Amino acid sequence: MSRIIVLDTETTGLEPSQGHRVIEIGCVEVINRKLTGNHYHVYIQPEREVEASAIEVHGITNEFLADKPLFSHIAEDFLNFVNGAELVIHNAPFDVGFINHEFNLLGAQSPGKIEDYCKITDSLALARRKHPGQRNSLDALCKRYFVDNSSRTLHGALLDSEILADVYLTMTGGQTALSLGSQDGSGDGESGASMIRRLSTDRPPLKVLKATAEEISMHQEKLAAIEKKAGNCLWKERFSEENS
Repeated sequence: MSRIIVLDTETTGLEPSQGHRVIEIGCVEVINRKLTGNHYHVYIQPEREVEASAIEVHGITNEFLADKPLFSHIAEDFLNFVNGAELVIHNAPFDVGFINHEFNLLGAQSPGKIEDYCKITDSLALARRKHPGQRNSLDALCKRYFVDNSSRTLHGALLDSEILADVYLTMTGGQTALSLGSQDGSGDGESGASMIRRLSTDRPPLKVLKATAEEISMHQEKLAAIEKKAGNCLWKERFSEENS
């Protein structure tokens, strides 16, 4: 069984070295490349003020966080949820750095580092390898891989992890549709020389349309005309074999 946890965090600011803390964790579970519907989501009281610039990004206010649990109260449940999984994170060093900072603040109760329990996969690094020199933000990848992010007006850990799960699964598999690129032949990265789309496993079976007797007769006449003009017609032989 392949278990992946797609994870995102929101924080009070950008640098744990400056005392910034985690205020939201969102995780979604993927098993054998399918979203299970199982998730982990929590808001956290950071014991400090959230910077105004951070609130503009995620919309999580100090007032909202006032009655939320401390990280020390949720650390065990969080670790139990992710333990043993592969963590897929967009710009993993940022989130991993903050999570390890929170673990470190637990002092004697610290479980160590998240890398001791999980394999870390940075989806941003993966996207940069696949699309060098192009924009690889989550929004840019949604556009490139046709993933709906219309509900993403603000950053949110659970919503972003759900969107990233769709992007990651599409980016690492799915059906590839060949395109010849832009009309000017530039092969611009945003339009893409190839697009990968994940087909839903819940989609209904495709309807099979069979040729009518009239269409078969017209097809036979066309093959006969080709054979008369060009000699041996392999298509006619194949058609006769399939309909014998």
